[in-house]
Amino acid sequence: MKRSYYIVALIMLTFFVISFITNIIGPLSPSFITDFKLSKVLAGVLPFAFFIAYGVMSIPSSMLVQKYNEKTIMVTAFVVAFFGSLLLAIEPNYLTAVISLFLIGCGMAMLQVVINPLLRTAGGEENYAFTSVLAQLIFGGASFLSPLVYSYMVLNLDNKSHSGIFSILQPLVPSHMSWISLYWLFVVICLFMFVIMLLSKFPKVELTDDEKAGAWKTHVMLFKKPVVILYFIALFCYVGTEQGVSYWMSEFLKEYHHFDPQTTGANAVAYFWGLMTAGGIVGLLLLKIMDSRKLLVIFTIPAIIFLSLGLFGSAQVSLYSFSIVGFFMSVMYPIIFSLALSSVDEHHGSFAGILVTGIIGGAVVQLLIGGLSGPLGLRAGMCFLYLTFGYMLSIGFWAKPLITNKTIFDKDKA
Repeated sequence: MKRSYYIVALIMLTFFVISFITNIIGPLSPSFITDFKLSKVLAGVLPFAFFIAYGVMSIPSSMLVQKYNEKTIMVTAFVVAFFGSLLLAIEPNYLTAVISLFLIGCGMAMLQVVINPLLRTAGGEENYAFTSVLAQLIFGGASFLSPLVYSYMVLNLDNKSHSGIFSILQPLVPSHMSWISLYWLFVVICLFMFVIMLLSKFPKVELTDDEKAGAWKTHVMLFKKPVVILYFIALFCYVGTEQGVSYWMSEFLKEYHHFDPQTTGANAVAYFWGLMTAGGIVGLLLLKIMDSRKLLVIFTIPAIIFLSLGLFGSAQVSLYSFSIVGFFMSVMYPIIFSLALSSVDEHHGSFAGILVTGIIGGAVVQLLIGGLSGPLGLRAGMCFLYLTFGYMLSIGFWAKPLITNKTIFDKDKA
């Protein structure tokens, strides 16, 4: 099959866009709370709206892509995200924010379902391990960059800069809500990606059995297996924890240590994602010398320690500790996902769809943290993350994969 490096580059750009748009929600949380006058519970509804879209769209999207094609789904995804971004940009209020984040989440979920099989086809199966890692690095780089772009745009708009893009944005953005400029940026990005997708010629993707979504009865049958439920909870806990730290940390640093959320807080979130990317590289190397279950335990314990330092340390300790949590969380998603798929011997495509649906943990955990923060305070609310971290730590002890990861010491493994 002829490889298409243009499509590989397009997929890398799509990974960048997904991450850039998705992981800005955390740095924006203090602005949502202040400008929309939200309680912590209502603030928790915003990430809930975004991540619940993954629960709604993941399995249906994997079925739709088999009925139509990758190009149609990707074009549709950017149309949905475009209207979501435009809604909040034109009419910024709490209701439109909830609807907007849900629509953008639907678009991102549709893209996530398509791009991995497409990457395997366009880049070649023999290069899939490399291109997958490259995609994750680009994803992490965009997560690092987006809070810095947010700070840059807000500072220039607040200083009444009239140079370049800011001369266009000034009349479009409410003077007291300069962060809305990001959603105008998302409008332009989605429109650009829509046009690029429309003009691009996509290769025909033959899904492997592992990538095909089975019928609903297959999903129901899988859910009757305890191991499937255990790993669904694991992915639920992972995404809930990742977003629980990244979404609330800026607001925590503002509330308890009086750091500016548009500069210091946004930078802290940027470094959370940046260190997660760096940790992913270290994790890849360590997976070559040790069992993934041991690595999961070794990384989860320091993550819990640095979460504690973030929650209970001094201002400077808290500022750096939250970001460092990202480094130690870096290996959790790929290890849990691979352990899960290695623990069943059939219907991997449907199982993967169930696991991806666990992304709704990013929705539910934020609501729980927000609900607990109302009467008890944000510090107590974020202590809920000890439960989710504890569950992930336990996986290192009870996981029994059919195939373990190959290390340099396993000469006898095929």
